[in-house]
Amino acid sequence: MTSEPIKLTKYSHGGGCGCKIAPQMLDEILRSNFVAPKNDKLIVGNNTKDDAAVFDIGNGQGIISTTDFFMPIVDDAFQFGKIASANAISDVYAMGGKPLMAIAILGWPINLLSAETAQQVIEGARSICAEAGIPLAGGHSIDSPEPIFGLAVTGIIDLKNLKQNNTAKEGDLLYLTKKIGVGILSTAGKKGILKEEHKDLATKQMMQLNKLGEKAGQLNGVNAMTDVTGFALLGHLIEMAEGSNLTAEINYANVPLFDGLEFYTSQKCMPGNTQKNWKSFETKVGGMTEELTYTLCDPQTNGGLLIAIDPSSKNDFENLLISEGLGDFAMPIGIMKKKEEKVVVII
Repeated sequence: MTSEPIKLTKYSHGGGCGCKIAPQMLDEILRSNFVAPKNDKLIVGNNTKDDAAVFDIGNGQGIISTTDFFMPIVDDAFQFGKIASANAISDVYAMGGKPLMAIAILGWPINLLSAETAQQVIEGARSICAEAGIPLAGGHSIDSPEPIFGLAVTGIIDLKNLKQNNTAKEGDLLYLTKKIGVGILSTAGKKGILKEEHKDLATKQMMQLNKLGEKAGQLNGVNAMTDVTGFALLGHLIEMAEGSNLTAEINYANVPLFDGLEFYTSQKCMPGNTQKNWKSFETKVGGMTEELTYTLCDPQTNGGLLIAIDPSSKNDFENLLISEGLGDFAMPIGIMKKKEEKVVVII
């Protein structure tokens, strides 16, 4: 008699980057009157909404430091380890950097789930770290009510190649390097209505490293970069536009979406954080409809890179996408314009 396969998602109340605290509440949590000591070596800190911290170590180089962790978005332990690890490493790539090493963060309900299952999560992490060319060099674990996993990642960068999310310029073209709809497909899976032909789409994408970021960082025409995760495309785009004091105009017809989402949105498949996201920034967006909320506010886990490119570098960047096997994304989804009343406008 064989035992039932373990379904990790049944042990957690949220999944993947959909666990993230909504932007509006996060702003409240981070609000402080504390004045930190000035540190001229801290190039990027928590005074901006960038993906990672950057510290100047001299000789024109900087160390990148980041951490990311969450609860299972898939049932398979090995895949969960891969997804959580790829997601954490993405923050280094989103700054234009090269990852150096990682340490694991594991919370495990030892009275509910076996050590063998946790070992498979770690094996998934080792697999992705090997793919990124870095060691999984250590970590820390605790007994927790729900399974949690992620990494703290250290990277390095030539500071001349550093990319931030608040440095876009008027006229920049916007690109997105992965499809939108991870939250929708994951919710459909939990509801048991995910079609057979769609079962592996989200999982495969979530396990893909955003290695393009390191090479994109070396292009002069890349003015700003971030990765799209729990705050959805709209949330991360708002961070980029507000930080750059611009308005982003998005051509929705060019936004890459997973095939077949219409069926799932008609069945009201949306993670809880979709509406939380929308409520956090609805006053900042023009041209939205209820239908677009499903996709543009859909929380992504290890989503694509959102990149602002000077038009003069359009051909070079699109050729880079093609050479990296990302030719399907070699089309701008929008443009940065002079600041208007709304932070983002959908056309």
